[in-house]
Parts: sequence; C-alpha cells; structure tokens
Amino acid sequence: MSRSFRGGVHPPHRKKSTEGLPIEHLAAPSVVVIPVQQHIGAPCEPLVAVGDRVLMGQKIADCAARVTAPVHSSVSGKVTAIEMRPHPNGRDTRAIIIENDGLDEKVAGLTPCPDIDLMSREEIIAAVREFGIVGMGGGAFPTHVKLTPPEGVTLDTVLLNGAECEPYLTCDHRVMLEWADDVIYGLRCLMKGAGVEKGMIGVEVNKPDAIATLQKAAESYGNISVVPLKVKYPQGAELQLIDACLGRKVPTGKLPLNVGVIVNNVHTAQAIAQSMKTGMPSVDRVITLSGACVERPGNLLVRVGTLFSDILKERGQKCEPKKLVCGGPMMGLAMYTPEVPVCKCTSGILALSAEEASYEEAMACVRCGKCVDACMMLLHPLFISQYGERGMWERAEEIGALDCRECGACSFICPARRQLTQTIRLAKSDIYANRSKK
Repeated sequence: MSRSFRGGVHPPHRKKSTEGLPIEHLAAPSVVVIPVQQHIGAPCEPLVAVGDRVLMGQKIADCAARVTAPVHSSVSGKVTAIEMRPHPNGRDTRAIIIENDGLDEKVAGLTPCPDIDLMSREEIIAAVREFGIVGMGGGAFPTHVKLTPPEGVTLDTVLLNGAECEPYLTCDHRVMLEWADDVIYGLRCLMKGAGVEKGMIGVEVNKPDAIATLQKAAESYGNISVVPLKVKYPQGAELQLIDACLGRKVPTGKLPLNVGVIVNNVHTAQAIAQSMKTGMPSVDRVITLSGACVERPGNLLVRVGTLFSDILKERGQKCEPKKLVCGGPMMGLAMYTPEVPVCKCTSGILALSAEEASYEEAMACVRCGKCVDACMMLLHPLFISQYGERGMWERAEEIGALDCRECGACSFICPARRQLTQTIRLAKSDIYANRSKK
C-alpha cells in the first residue's frame, strides 16, 4: 500500500523524454567555473591563487566554520582567475576559474576508505566532511553537520528521498536504477555516521523499476526498507516524506532531527558511496537536461563547474529558450544568463519553449480556497500573500509565513494565476530583514 500526506497537487510529469535514458558521461569542458559556496552555510575561502596548477580532486577552498563544506577541483589545470561570477542562486558569488588541461591528473593521496564496518562513526563523519558532500537534491546542506545533531537529540532513522516528484527531473530515478548498490552503501554510511539502526528509502510508485532494484540491493540488510509512496507533488518535501514514511509530524519551527530523523537525497547517498570507494571528493553529479528547446535531452554526469551554456552547446538547441530554469519547474529558479555553472546541488537544467513557459496575467483572488486545500503545511497562502503585498509583515508572520516551504503548489493550483509562492517568498525575506533591524 502506498503512503502519502495531506494536500499537494498533480502537475504534469513531463518526464517521458528522459526517464528511459541511461546516464551519459559528458566530457569535461575547456574551462570550469567553481563557486566557493555550493552549500548552505559559511562561504569557503580560496586555498589557491591565480597562476597555480591544480589537480583533479584537490581541495581549492575551505572554511573553519561548522556549517560549511570544502570545495574541490573537478579537473586538472591552471587557475586563471578568482572573481565574481553568476551563480545559480541568482546572485554573483566568488568563483575559481580553472583552465582544463585535459589530463584529469588526480591529486596524490586519493585512496579508498576502509569498509564501513571497519570505520568508527567519527571517521565516517570526518570523511564525509572532507569529501565535501552536501545535499544533492537541491537543499545543499552540508551532510556531515546533519550527522552531528545537538546534544540531547536522539536519532533513530535515516530516510532517503527517492520520490523525485518535480516535473521533468529523472536524474534520481536513473541513479536508483543504475547505482542501487551505491545508494544502499551510502545509506549504510549515513546510518553508521548518525548512530542509528534503521534506514528507509521513499520512492513514488510511478517508479516500480527503481523500487524493485533498490529492494533487491537491500535484501540482505534487514534494517533497510523501501517505502512505496503515492504519486503527488511535493511528496519529496522532507516534512511530508517523514509523515508518509514514518507517520511523524515535525512541529512548527522544528527540524526532522527533533523527531529522530535525518533526511537525505538518494543522489547524496550515492555520492558518499562513490567517494568512500574511490577516495575522489564530490566533483561531479548527474543532472537532467530537458525542455522542448533541447535537441538531445538526457541524464548527464557532468563536472562541477561546467557552464549551462557549454552543456546546451554540446547537446544542441532547437530554439532559443523562453525560460532557462535551474532545477525543476516548481521550485527551481529562472536564470537570467546561461553563463552559470553546475553546482553540487544542481539537479536539472530546463530549456523551456514559449509554450512550456507560458505566463498568464494574474486576476483578482476569487477566494476559492484551492490554495488552502493544496498547501502541505496547512497554511492559508492567499492571506499570507495579501498581507505580504500590503507590507503587513507582522500579520503575515502570525499566520505562518515562515512555515511556507515555497513548494509552488499554491501558485500551480490557483485559477486566478496569482503568483502566491513568489509574494510569500518576498514576504518571508522582508520578515527576516525586519528581524535583523530589530
């Protein structure tokens, strides 16, 4: 029996063009642009200088802060600049530009870790940190920090998100199909690092092949289960995933760890396994390239730092995109330029045609309540949005603006085509700004 949560919507999947395509290795570009911040938390500081020759897997940026993750070179070559460049988050950030020499010469000392049964919890956490692993489902939270919860917090479950409920995106589906053993190995690493005995993987039932493949890979581990989930967006949101898989409600203002759970993405688990087995840090990832403007869509293993423009050039374009999106269409961000690099948390690149990116002029709210029914957080998006538009930040906060997960379900379902998610996002930004002033 498949499980789910209250609320949600059913956007068109639009996955057919890529869901059956195996992962392809995309050749490394001639130049990579590697941001020093590819994670939530403190930005890293460069450890190299212009003119330095760097090697593949070499640590090129790091920070002493707790919530951070080191950055490594995805190629070997020469550092030609350290400067501000466009970032997928919409802001310009400092990046290290490396001219690829095409040799992929690896830095010395990259050795596989011992079998996880021979490693202590502390050794696993240290390795995950040094490999620069962050949440690869889009959250980009440093994984080693999740494995070290505050004192007094008791964990019992590591839950992997394999729902992949965003339209277009199929990279996680392919990772589960093609690298299931690595997903299970990475889950076991996370379980030992977190000090828990129970592991679960939530997968929507429209991926029966992935469910079967993961179940087979996990059959010798009695403490790991694969949970079939109903097909609904946003089934992969961590609070809803916990509710569906474990029946636990995360209280308002609290985190999954407060109900004993750590949530990670299946690609994050696979990346941990790959680094543990090879010694190579996090320097590449699988993305889905899709949209009507793409000549050859697919699921591509690309180097961190590869520009969107290079990927589109390599795969071909049928037409100029009306909208270029990093991530999925529900929670992703529209890019103002294709000169942005793939980061560790980049799950997809969508080159959308005018028809796919059609925009309708918003009308007055008709108080139909559809956004309330769709809201997974049991909020009233129409009122939060209206208070935000009127600058009534305190009132917006009182009715739960900060609980909004910005999933986009309310905007999708609104018959008046109001941009509810965007106005709520702006309201949240203003609430935090006013807090800082006070």
